[in-house]
Amino acid sequence: MAVLMRSLETSVPSTVLKQPEARDVFAAQEGLTRLGQRLVTACFDASAIDTRHSAVSEFSWDQPDHEPDFFDPGTGAILNPSTKTRNDLFVREATPLFTETARRALEAADGIGPEDVTHVVTVSCTGFFNPGPDYRIVRDLGLSPSVRRFHLGFMGCYAAFPALRMAKAFCEAEPNAVVLVAIVELCSLHVRSSNDPDTILGASLFADGAAAAVVTARDLPLTRPALSLDAFETTLTPVGEETMAWNIGDQGFEMVLGSYVPHIIDDHITGALEPLLAGDQALAGRAHAEIEHWAIHPGGRSIVDKVVTRLGLSEEQAAPARDTLREYGNMSSATVMFVFDRILNLPQDPGQGSGAERVCAMAFGPGLTVETALLTRVLP
Repeated sequence: MAVLMRSLETSVPSTVLKQPEARDVFAAQEGLTRLGQRLVTACFDASAIDTRHSAVSEFSWDQPDHEPDFFDPGTGAILNPSTKTRNDLFVREATPLFTETARRALEAADGIGPEDVTHVVTVSCTGFFNPGPDYRIVRDLGLSPSVRRFHLGFMGCYAAFPALRMAKAFCEAEPNAVVLVAIVELCSLHVRSSNDPDTILGASLFADGAAAAVVTARDLPLTRPALSLDAFETTLTPVGEETMAWNIGDQGFEMVLGSYVPHIIDDHITGALEPLLAGDQALAGRAHAEIEHWAIHPGGRSIVDKVVTRLGLSEEQAAPARDTLREYGNMSSATVMFVFDRILNLPQDPGQGSGAERVCAMAFGPGLTVETALLTRVLP
């Protein structure tokens, strides 16, 4: 029984951050040391990011009609609001992103309507409220009040994988199940100016985005490319617990993102993939580059570089990750869904007579946790 992601939709907030402009703003902040200024310039320039999106409209340089909380366009100062102020904006901005992206995913799933949804799984690590986004999706989309709802919170960049694994398990247990997965991350709510290297690195990378998908094993006609959710694995690297973390502070959530993370991934990615690939007879023992598509979570340029070099992948295989990073930055758990979307919309490989292409996916997060998945791109 194949469990398919039958639709996938993505969204971003309207405020666009151009990386050179953002760099100059951060480098001009009062209180930065000369070393801090050099780190800002180095991190932003080396990011391989052109644009990002933010739910903080004050970052657009338009003068707000209220006292600014996050950014003062008049002075160019990055402000330092409380965690409550940041989370209040999360509630206002994340709610419509959750509901509208989920609505579009449901509308794009041919043969499935609101009355068919049996489960809702929501994901975010950048804010909290209750009744939460799972509740709002049920109410705003007119789903049955008996829909089973689950929220995965504060897991970090790899959380799309547990959400999809959960959806697959529901569909295998109940073949008629229809699972609506929705992810929203508003990382820019927690931006701050600092001389701390981890904070500077995070400010140069993280952005806002949303994704939603419909997952089901129902036997329905296929009218567009889909992803079969074949297998998932998770592992913890033996080192690196202190190099990546996500904590709650008085002035927002605080990122720990050590510069050694790419080296840990370089050392351990091959081992992390072994149990995933060993479980598939068609892939066991084959070179990594023989797998057609790679959905790499682009946590940063150096992470993608390490994975591509270690696994011997081509730049064509790395393109979905690199292009996502360049256009959107790191949107935490939503990012790999944007990579999936690029792979889904690639032209069909004329050498694939079967109409099915394999996809290997991975994401990294606090712990250091490595989540991996095998999927199949199924074409109509």
